[in-house]
Amino acid sequence: MSAVENLSVSGPGKRSAVRSLLRLWPYVRPVRARFGTAAAVAVVASCTGLIVPLVLKWIIDGPVAARDTAGVWWGGALLLAVGVAEAALFGLRRWLVARPLAGVEAAMRADLYQRLQRLPVAFHDRWSSGQLLSRATADLNLLRLFLVFPLTFLLVNGVTILVGCVILLAQDWVLGLIVLAPVPPLIVLCTVFSRRYAGAARTAQDQVGDLTTGVEESVLGIRIIKGFGRHRSQARAFRALSERLMGTELHKARLLGVVWGLILAVPELALGTALVLGTVQVADGALSAGTLVAFLSTALALRWPVESIGFLLAMSNEAAGAADRYFEVMDEPVPPEASGAHPAPAGGRSGDGLRFEGVRFRYPDADPAAPPVLDGVELHVRTGETVALVGATGCGKTTLTALVPRLHEVTDGRITLDGVDVAALPRAEVRERVAVAFEEPTLFSASVRENVLMGAPGAADEELWRALRVAQADGFVAALPAGADTEVGEQGLSLSGGQRQRLALARAVVGRPRFLVLDDPLSALDVHTEAKVEAALRKVLATTTALVVAHRPSTVLLADRVALLSRGRIAAVGTHEELLAASAEYRRLMAGDEARDDVAREGAL
Repeated sequence: MSAVENLSVSGPGKRSAVRSLLRLWPYVRPVRARFGTAAAVAVVASCTGLIVPLVLKWIIDGPVAARDTAGVWWGGALLLAVGVAEAALFGLRRWLVARPLAGVEAAMRADLYQRLQRLPVAFHDRWSSGQLLSRATADLNLLRLFLVFPLTFLLVNGVTILVGCVILLAQDWVLGLIVLAPVPPLIVLCTVFSRRYAGAARTAQDQVGDLTTGVEESVLGIRIIKGFGRHRSQARAFRALSERLMGTELHKARLLGVVWGLILAVPELALGTALVLGTVQVADGALSAGTLVAFLSTALALRWPVESIGFLLAMSNEAAGAADRYFEVMDEPVPPEASGAHPAPAGGRSGDGLRFEGVRFRYPDADPAAPPVLDGVELHVRTGETVALVGATGCGKTTLTALVPRLHEVTDGRITLDGVDVAALPRAEVRERVAVAFEEPTLFSASVRENVLMGAPGAADEELWRALRVAQADGFVAALPAGADTEVGEQGLSLSGGQRQRLALARAVVGRPRFLVLDDPLSALDVHTEAKVEAALRKVLATTTALVVAHRPSTVLLADRVALLSRGRIAAVGTHEELLAASAEYRRLMAGDEARDDVAREGAL
């Protein structure tokens, strides 16, 4: 069972299908008038079809028995009119629901996307992208199909069966009771089937999510797969996922086959019995031929409404599972925009810079007994100052930088920007003040211009090229086939690692931010390019307040001061020269001894 399957055990086993599907009402409510009209039209259309047996009875017992040719023609015309009316009504019903229910699907998809954007990074760390993709595509498609077909036709077929039963009993109550005898056992059968099919349907939907994740990872990691010759092992892993899904789908097919077979067979036995008895009654003169034909025609008209019950229940249970999966994401709590937990003076202290005051942080899914990643961080980056953050691998440098733009929320303590607690500010405002560039640059399937200007939407062209010059990216961008309008492809994989990192740096500086957080922004650059970027970056850092994660001495030299992070705390703060003189741990980091110690420990293991 996948991790997400473990998360989603609250599906059909703990919530009824009806309760799950009722949660769709807020989306259906705006189109309820048109949807209700369409359902009413469908009921009228379906019941119109039940007029046909009554017309046949009149034709046989009337014009046919009296050898009235003109009456037969009138009867045929009436049958044609009924058929045309039924077809027109079903066509009207389809027209009524098509646009509004497509709008319902679009609204649900938009809400899901908006929720995914607002959910914290910790949520995205737990959930695979394939599971989220399947919820936004396959599951929403199932819900739309449910609203279009099963939801309407469970009502329509139910009313049709009820009206048909009344007509059958009115024709001949003995034959009617014989035909209706299978109803109680079929109700029990459908109840058992619905419960079992719901579990299988939910399992299949989760497995589709796992399969989607596997495909996505294989496509994004195709260079690694080919580079290490792992295509066969990946194919075996994918085949295993596919076969697991196939097994679940076959189980669903067996369940549906059994219930559908019984739903088809049992009523047919009852209908056959009624036919034999009805024929005997006609032969004895106790029943007219027209009445028998009308009775059998009505019973046959009810075949599809009865036979479709298994199919409609299957689709409804799949939709219930899809609704559960959709609302699992929608029910995830979104952190408040501004908690107000640590109110600051109005307007803050202008020029106070960036402060970390007793900051503690523990990941939500971490072992409660484990020490926090950050444990009482105290650091002040003065306005206009650049502080380099250094420390051993895994000490929490990247985590600390992620707290500034509120990608994670602090567990305790606070972070202030010019005296204002970031927790008391809306995230949009925090991210207007703070620009970030991560060690692993992420680019989107868009043009260079669009990727860079994400850091300053609406910025002028001259600002774009200024940022590219700072990142030493203007040269290679100008050489691209369409310049800044060149599409960089998915994840920017058409570019080198250094080019992607330079574009990410340009994105961070294009908006001239008041606060700049850079997580080892030069790690993928060669020595000569790094020197050029550092020279240009000095001018930017001179006009902003910056916290820069550094691993190389050359990056450390960009800073006014250096902060050493160790064991979740700031162990020392000073200039590069001061820390070299006072801190043995800092000397080891700058000399590379820490890395050699790590290698030695791994070799010993």
